[in-house]
Amino acid sequence: MGTQDETGARIGLIGLGTMGAALASNIADKGFDIAVFNRTTEVTRDFASNAGPLADRITPTESLEALVNALAKPRAIILMVPAGDAVDAQIDALRPLLDADDLIIDCGNALFHDTDRRASSGKWPFLGVGVSGGEEGARHGPSIMGGGDPDHWARVEDIMTAISAKHDADPCAALMGPGGAGHFVKMVHNGIEYADMQMIAEVYGILRDGHGMGYDAIADVFDAWNKGQLESYLVEISGIVARARDVETGEPLLSVIVDAAGQKGTGRWTAIESQHRLAPVPAIEAAVVARNLSSRRDERARGEAIFGSAPQAFDGLDHGTLEQGLIAGKILCYAQGFEMLSAATRDFGWDLPMSRIAQIWRQGCIIRSSMLDDMARVLDASPGTNLMYTDHFSAILKQTHGALRQVVAQASLNGHPVPALASGLAYFDAMRTGRGTADMIQGQRDHFGLHGFEHTNGKTGQHGPWAKN
Repeated sequence: MGTQDETGARIGLIGLGTMGAALASNIADKGFDIAVFNRTTEVTRDFASNAGPLADRITPTESLEALVNALAKPRAIILMVPAGDAVDAQIDALRPLLDADDLIIDCGNALFHDTDRRASSGKWPFLGVGVSGGEEGARHGPSIMGGGDPDHWARVEDIMTAISAKHDADPCAALMGPGGAGHFVKMVHNGIEYADMQMIAEVYGILRDGHGMGYDAIADVFDAWNKGQLESYLVEISGIVARARDVETGEPLLSVIVDAAGQKGTGRWTAIESQHRLAPVPAIEAAVVARNLSSRRDERARGEAIFGSAPQAFDGLDHGTLEQGLIAGKILCYAQGFEMLSAATRDFGWDLPMSRIAQIWRQGCIIRSSMLDDMARVLDASPGTNLMYTDHFSAILKQTHGALRQVVAQASLNGHPVPALASGLAYFDAMRTGRGTADMIQGQRDHFGLHGFEHTNGKTGQHGPWAKN
């Protein structure tokens, strides 16, 4: 065990990229001394020289040894490096320099399985912490989702709560559970983010190509929606983005952005993990597929040349119907995400704090939304219940699912791809169908493979007349 030594910086940080630099500045801004290191020395020097009034709380270092020696004991070091092998390599480089009780905190977008592996080795204190909010959030207050041993979390809880976003003075930072729980919650957050963004983009396409609206008029629609039930960060910035102009041409910015969406993998991880957890998230899966298809620009151009342009102008959907449809889609998207979190609680024994998760997502993170207040309340009152079945949200869905149906139907009839909205609607219809069509699938499986089926009389392992005695 290392000896107690309170001289030196309270915490260290490795990796001064966009997010790392913003997080380090936030920590210093909240009154904590921090030592920083970046593999490229010039980056460290530039960060320190541009720190302004925060410079007195920042100790720039040019080697891992210098970073470690600049920290008070027991040490705590945040990693802000790319997920995967880079994290393991950084840990391997650090560990020979650290005492047994020094704490490493991975605040990057790690796959939760990797975090579980690192935390469960038992060789050293380790936290996996999900940080959401982009550069602005990291600098001024992100949503923070911790994972690991409660004693390890307690060592840095004051820092995490101080730098986090606040909702009515409530810090948007909490320990989710052991091991990879924090990064799992962050992964699902990002999956919801993918679906939310895709649904907004689909409605934007209807406004642009279906209704023939200009970008400023579209911005006005989003601005108006942001004053109602759809009030959220993503709807707010959609209005800002739609209104922006290209500095070079003066044209609407959206008209000069290539329509190929990037991704860093967390949405894909959510879709893959949902299959392992038997927790369907079709809206999230559809959003991941849509991003993948968006990159296939040459093939899409070829398809347009063969079949003609898909989106056609049409009437029949007023802005109120579009708004109501988007409200329904958003609720169903969140419902799927929280169901996946419930599945993780079941499978991993994490006891994820559902209501608290909704609370810490109310500020700082990308999916912050006024709906999360009600989600936190109903998740607290009805733990383990799908959001769409709670009194509050079932009442809203009864009022809005018809609009979602109209949006999906009219969009499909007129060639507008709306995969996330359509998947959300299909999920809703499947989840309110007491007797579906899987009986046919079970009959087929038994016919070609004698897999058996359960009879409605309760008997299992039954076979159809095609089975030979």
